[in-house]
Amino acid sequence: MNDPTPTAPINGAALLDEVEAFHRRFNVFPTEAAYVAVTLWDAHAHLVECFETTPRIAFLSPEPGSGKSRALEIVELLTPRPVSTVSASANALYRLVDSAAGLPTVLFDEVDTIFGPKAGADEALRGFLNAGYRRIGGALRCVGEGSNQNAQVFGSYCAVAMAGLGSLPDTVLTRSVIVRMRKRAPNERVEPYRQRIHEKQGHELRDQLGAWADTVRDQVADAWPEMPDGVTDRPADVWEPLLAVADAAGGEWPARARTACLELISAAHDNDEASLGVRLLTDLRDRVFCGADRVPTAVILEGLLAMDDAPWGDLDDKPINSRTLARLLAQYVTPANKPIKPRGIRTPSGFPKGYYAEDLTDAWTRYCPPHPEESATSATSATPQVSRGESVADSSTAIRHMSAESATPLFPVAG
Repeated sequence: MNDPTPTAPINGAALLDEVEAFHRRFNVFPTEAAYVAVTLWDAHAHLVECFETTPRIAFLSPEPGSGKSRALEIVELLTPRPVSTVSASANALYRLVDSAAGLPTVLFDEVDTIFGPKAGADEALRGFLNAGYRRIGGALRCVGEGSNQNAQVFGSYCAVAMAGLGSLPDTVLTRSVIVRMRKRAPNERVEPYRQRIHEKQGHELRDQLGAWADTVRDQVADAWPEMPDGVTDRPADVWEPLLAVADAAGGEWPARARTACLELISAAHDNDEASLGVRLLTDLRDRVFCGADRVPTAVILEGLLAMDDAPWGDLDDKPINSRTLARLLAQYVTPANKPIKPRGIRTPSGFPKGYYAEDLTDAWTRYCPPHPEESATSATSATPQVSRGESVADSSTAIRHMSAESATPLFPVAG
């Protein structure tokens, strides 16, 4: 009896090409990098057990009707054991992950309702999404009835795709590949999606991805993909599984994946509004202090409020004031490891409170991006300063900040 004809090896690069083409039929993503990332994410969901981390993928937009839900629908067709939801309890999800059926792919639509300001009851759900990013994540729960209860750890590690309006908390954004969706332009066309017709086609690709994943599982599990220059820490954790998939597929995918990695990490950084404190530190360094060793609070506030491209004029529906400035800066510490606080500044015209560069230097070094050399010179000439214990320069600008006769700041200062 003759042996059956061996199955031809699956061409991983060609298969990923087909998956990408399937997305392009129904989804308009903002960049080529997004198509690459989403395709690799689909494939990684079939290999999630091989990795230490599983990046979340988040389709976000400022307005409804931008194709986020459709993106989730196509991802659902291509990933293993998908569970789509707009409302689920954390306990149900923990039990779903621990079921014998295998790790699910969880798809959350309208995820903004989970993280919105009125979503306090969903704290456990937020914990599930954060903890499940890393294989060691889980939750300790009591199980049983009455007094007969035992502590049990429930795993939460699984692939998660999300869609929602606006942004997400820092803890989720930094664990995610972000695709910022837009409304389709008049010249952007997609094929009408009909589930009865296209579900079967998507499932055929899903099954092919699963079969290919089985052939590269050992290779991917042992992989240490080379990161693009400058990609370290959390971004490296996010992209390592996707680059490992691209390397296993071969063809043009390794190069495309690394290009997409750099582009999307840069875009995420450009759109990151999560750390107001870092923005404040950077604006103080580059646009207020600009080399001065001390600046009164009143001068700082006027400088911040003059920045048209900054959020300081509208923090919780009111402009930044001395109290808010003090609260934001107190989160950081001086080189002596004490909270940054306003101190008195001796000038010929008074003793206002303000901030010293020596107190901020450590925070500037640790949290701010590299100093833009070209901004220092231009901003110094435009920003009123107090330096080396001297008063603000005797000019019309200085007089606006402090009255020499009264020695009283014309702006509220931190006490």
